[in-house]
Amino acid sequence: MKKRLASLVLCGLLGYMSSPAQNVALKTNLMYLATATPNLGVEASVGRKHTVQLFYGLHPWKSASGRSLRHWVLQPEYRYWFCESFNGWFVGAHLMGGEFNVSDFDMPFGLFDGLKTHRYDGWFAGGGLTLGYQWMLSRHWNFEASVGVGYDYIKYGKYECGRCGEKLQSSHTNYFGPTKAALSFMYIF
Repeated sequence: MKKRLASLVLCGLLGYMSSPAQNVALKTNLMYLATATPNLGVEASVGRKHTVQLFYGLHPWKSASGRSLRHWVLQPEYRYWFCESFNGWFVGAHLMGGEFNVSDFDMPFGLFDGLKTHRYDGWFAGGGLTLGYQWMLSRHWNFEASVGVGYDYIKYGKYECGRCGEKLQSSHTNYFGPTKAALSFMYIF
């Protein structure tokens, strides 16, 4: 059902962006690819200084060592450009939602220590603000750097480590902090 909804949203956005007066770009976040997570973004100009973007990432695999960082995320975003669409500095507002199933995973900087010894699964929803810059590399290619901060409501179940471990807790948490980091290559049609 959720994959179907994501497909309908993406098809609707692509249909809206198909008018000849629109600039449309396909992009991928290289930082996200470094985690072995395939991802794709579609961004469209809806005015001289305005764009909308829809980003999707999916990591369905479990590693051979038993570690799991399975998740999917859908992130729509509105952007305001200080110069013109797809050129220079921009600020934006994004929403996000997705699901996760994580176990035996050691996060950098000691974040979320419980992931090393327990399995967590659940969903999240939230939003935040984005700041970024795009460099024009050629007529059709751009490179983008962006960061975002915001809030996520996270509903989860905590289990003993392993796929079939006993459920220890159902809870939720409120997260404030970084919500996105991107170094993206994009092709503009």
